[in-house]
Amino acid sequence: MNAALPNGRGGIFAWCIDRPVATLLLTFALVLLGVVAFPRLPVAPLPEADFPTIQVTATLPGASPETMASSVATPLEVQFSAIPGMTQMTSSSALGSTSLILQFTLDKNIDTAAQEVQAAINTATARLPQDMPSPPTWRKVNPADSPVLILTVSSEHMPANELSDYAETLLARQLSQIDGVGLVNITGQQRPAIRVQAQPDRLAALGLTLADLRQAIQQTSLNLAKGALYGENSVSTLATNDQLFHPEQYAQLIVSYRDGAPVQLKDVAKVISGSENAYVQAWSGDQQGLNLVIFRQPGANIVDTVDRVNAELPRLEEMLPATVNVSVLQDRTQTIRASLHEVELTLAIAVLLVIAVMALFLRQWSATLIVSAVLGVSLVASFAFMYVMGFSLNNLTLVAIVIAVGFVVDDAIVVVENIHRHLEAGDSRREAAMKGAREIGFTVVSISFSLVAAFIPLLFMGGVVGRLFKEFALTATSTILISVLVSLTLAPTLCALFMNAPAHDKETKPGFGERLVAAYERLLDKALAHQRLMLGVFFLSTALAVVGYVLIPKGFFPVQDTGFVLGTSEAAADVSYPDMVAKHQALAEVIGADPAVRAFSHSVGVTGSNQTIANGRFWISLKDRGDRDVSASEFIDRLRPKLAKIPGVVLYLRAGQDINLSSGPSRSQYQYVLKSNDGPALNLWTERLTERLKANPAFRDLSNDLQLGASVTRIEIDRKAAARFGLTTSDVDQALYDAFGQRQISEFQTETNQYKVILELDARQRGRAESLNYFYLRSPLTGKMVPLAALAKVEAPSTGPLSIAHDGLFPAANLSFNLAPGVALGDAVSILERTQRELGMPASISGTFQGAAQAFQSSLSSQPWLILAALVAVYIILGVLYESFVHPLTIISTLPPAGLGALALLWLWGQDFTIMGLIGVVLLIGIVKKNGILLIDFALDAQRNHGMSPEEAIHKACLTRFRPIIMTTLAALLGAVPLMLGAGAGAELRQPLGIAVVGGLLVSQALTLFTTPVIYLALERLFHRRQRPAPAPRPLAH
Repeated sequence: MNAALPNGRGGIFAWCIDRPVATLLLTFALVLLGVVAFPRLPVAPLPEADFPTIQVTATLPGASPETMASSVATPLEVQFSAIPGMTQMTSSSALGSTSLILQFTLDKNIDTAAQEVQAAINTATARLPQDMPSPPTWRKVNPADSPVLILTVSSEHMPANELSDYAETLLARQLSQIDGVGLVNITGQQRPAIRVQAQPDRLAALGLTLADLRQAIQQTSLNLAKGALYGENSVSTLATNDQLFHPEQYAQLIVSYRDGAPVQLKDVAKVISGSENAYVQAWSGDQQGLNLVIFRQPGANIVDTVDRVNAELPRLEEMLPATVNVSVLQDRTQTIRASLHEVELTLAIAVLLVIAVMALFLRQWSATLIVSAVLGVSLVASFAFMYVMGFSLNNLTLVAIVIAVGFVVDDAIVVVENIHRHLEAGDSRREAAMKGAREIGFTVVSISFSLVAAFIPLLFMGGVVGRLFKEFALTATSTILISVLVSLTLAPTLCALFMNAPAHDKETKPGFGERLVAAYERLLDKALAHQRLMLGVFFLSTALAVVGYVLIPKGFFPVQDTGFVLGTSEAAADVSYPDMVAKHQALAEVIGADPAVRAFSHSVGVTGSNQTIANGRFWISLKDRGDRDVSASEFIDRLRPKLAKIPGVVLYLRAGQDINLSSGPSRSQYQYVLKSNDGPALNLWTERLTERLKANPAFRDLSNDLQLGASVTRIEIDRKAAARFGLTTSDVDQALYDAFGQRQISEFQTETNQYKVILELDARQRGRAESLNYFYLRSPLTGKMVPLAALAKVEAPSTGPLSIAHDGLFPAANLSFNLAPGVALGDAVSILERTQRELGMPASISGTFQGAAQAFQSSLSSQPWLILAALVAVYIILGVLYESFVHPLTIISTLPPAGLGALALLWLWGQDFTIMGLIGVVLLIGIVKKNGILLIDFALDAQRNHGMSPEEAIHKACLTRFRPIIMTTLAALLGAVPLMLGAGAGAELRQPLGIAVVGGLLVSQALTLFTTPVIYLALERLFHRRQRPAPAPRPLAH
């Protein structure tokens, strides 16, 4: 095999060994780069893999869900649908507001997308209702993401609307400017406003209508340009008292004259200082206050963003009045830092375990320290590579480094062990270092290159999963390649300088290593004597691995425990506001009483991302993982029965995730969307499917977002009767809007903010259908007052939708669900699809998974191909290195037992086969074939250069290479054991990977030491029989 080594390679060893100072200084430079880079690496929970997402919001106070969907959402959607690179467009329209969420392909630049969205809004503006108070606005934010920071603003002495004003002008707007902040939602915000509450009986007595009040106010309080006086000597700007700022000033407005006497606004209405939306409230714990819910821009680094906000907060707090308290309720970065700390600890444990194993086997301090030096240099230098590539320190890149510990040590062990053997044979230090390195150089390169080959397919994975694992694969690859370089330069140099020949006292009893080799030799002889049996075992393990892969429950990504739980409450669609507040406080009591909760906040009403009174939001922050007895998922399971006892309201909880793939604010972890152009059929089949699935124990918290029970009071206008009085439909609509729509009729502006003036009926009249009977309009023909009853009929309340969802321009219904413990996502997907078929749902209704479930489906279909691609890549590299079609097959034969072991241990551990398990299997492809390479390499060399028969060659190879094989496998195993047994923050992500690697190594190690030589001989016979028709008979057993 050494012939394949380029002559220059021997030169490299010689150069390094002859110039130890240069080698050590260059190594030091490499370490220095890593040390400088490490503190500069950004910190994140996972690699950046966010879909660029933009949320567009539009408001028209008082407009029904149908009006919002047809007159606001649809014109916007038609324009947005022309934007290139958009993968998903959903909208939700409720009373007075529409929220659209646009998701783009991963490679779309979010700033470009934002410009295109703005252009589309500009184009659509002409088709939107004229009386919208402001054009639609957009934000670069994914509302389904967990907020990165929640601040609570409270004050014991300040009224809610004044507190809201401070929170908005001093906090929210300043924080929004910070780099990385996508959106600051103020939940429970009660913006100051002046409310004009008209009394219909007094208006009717004076022959006035609400339209008269509206026009009077709009014409009296203005803020317009007035010009300047340009004199010969000076210029003087004109200013007038055209704006009114206080309720008292509005109260004195003269609306009209009756019998020569002025009618002031206060004669027909109550003018008060109130809030823009009266039906909003938020609490932190049990104290009423405001919450600033801060979301990051997709793609922004969480930790950096939160650090910037925290750095800015003290300055902003100084500007607030002393009675206002700002406290941090929830900080996502704490769990992120804790979980990275755990991985760093895992890394330290892995390094120590691996060094301990080497000390045990090599039984020589100099050799152990040399291997440790190679390990240290390779790990530290990989940080420099990560910095250059723009990677972050996250759960995946750190796990890649933990896993790489095992590989890095492999290279060093193989080199040092070989030099050690030459020293034992009596060569001088320099001679042993030169011979040992030159002999094994090719083996080390082939092990590492074929290991890197296994990672190549990970780089070509599409979608989010590909984005996530690109950093993982490149970090592991770089660490491995650096280790090859260091093992072949630094290790021989250090050996030549420091490694002593072992003392030969043969009289002492054989050591641990020698006894192991003797036992192995006895078993190996038996295996070679029963070759057919061994081949049978190999084929059985291959078959079991394939069957196991088909049968094991499959998941997408383990549900993480980030210490954060999001909740969405849902009451009857026609619930009243005071009722909803009482129900929320009952839910809050249950949550506050749970020992795992550190802090929580909740809100009711149309605030933040919440669109209806019948829904509310909860944000629950759990104690640190060590201080509570349950994981986030178990916490949700524990609360569920307690929350179910509260009548008339359901609270859906889901654990906040670092990897978030859905786009809308979702109630549960997984979503399934039904779409159809036939609304009534969609509603019917959605309800049927929901009822059927609720009966299935695999699903928890299953619900749909139809909420069809909203109360609708219909008013039938008699157009002929209206025409007799000279009135039109528009007059009726406008009059109703004036009375019941919290209509924003005017605004006044200060230096820091704009405030609305709102017209409505007084509170006693506003909630009753009877007040429509006292309702009068003025006839333009006669100037007389006409009762509404003369031209319209008020019908008994019926039901309608509380909100209307669209998905890609079609009416849609979203089902969301969590999984019962022990149920894999793959099982749930097949149950749902089967149920849909059993119900006989018409073809006009299409169903698709969204978010994580959708990514799972696409990743599941590509999994077998990924594993196959890794095998092919490894085969090609090995074929090239060995200039043979056959020998790579022997090497790859070590893999099926590894797959079997990985699946078996995952199954015994009660884990699904998730993406992390898949990465474990790809890693195994890299690790396990090393045994094959070590054996084949030696055997081929013995056959070609020493004229041995295949049987002798493989027998000698097995015994000679037994020690490095056991050591390297143990090193890889012990690198993965801390991952497998890991507890603490973020362990659920790392565990499946550790389990797969440990299981695979245990089984493959046990089998391949015996099956590989047998397969080598079988292929050798087969191959050579074709080459040379009459081979000489060879003894089988040794």
